[in-house]
Amino acid sequence: MSERRIRVLVAKPGLDGHDRGAKTVASVLRDHGMEVVYTGLHKTPAMIAEIALQEDVDVVGLSILSGAHMELFPRVREELVSRGMERVLMVGGGIIPKDDMAALEGQGFAKLFGPGTNTDSIAEYIKEEVARRWAEEGSEA
Repeated sequence: MSERRIRVLVAKPGLDGHDRGAKTVASVLRDHGMEVVYTGLHKTPAMIAEIALQEDVDVVGLSILSGAHMELFPRVREELVSRGMERVLMVGGGIIPKDDMAALEGQGFAKLFGPGTNTDSIAEYIKEEVARRWAEEGSEA
């Protein structure tokens, strides 16, 4: 019996063309044993949600540096909910002011990470939160 691996979608919504951080986080998550799908640049919220559905992910991680997080992050969440994926763990990172982080967490984002966050701590957070959710659901972890 093999252990279920956490499936993560790392996505870049909107016109933000900077993806070094997203690629770094994706690599670290893989190093921590997760299956990671990276969308590439310039994805719409609908595209991100559709990829998440097709890939049957446990986590959607959004990365943004453009300042459009208050517009794009909620739209991604709405698209996921419209596809019956409201239980997906939503995390994000980038240049997001603390007040906006609090507002987005109030809208269903579990955790948002700012510049300088230790990447291993992102992986550990995801592992702990997904394990907690799987235990609540009675899923194999």
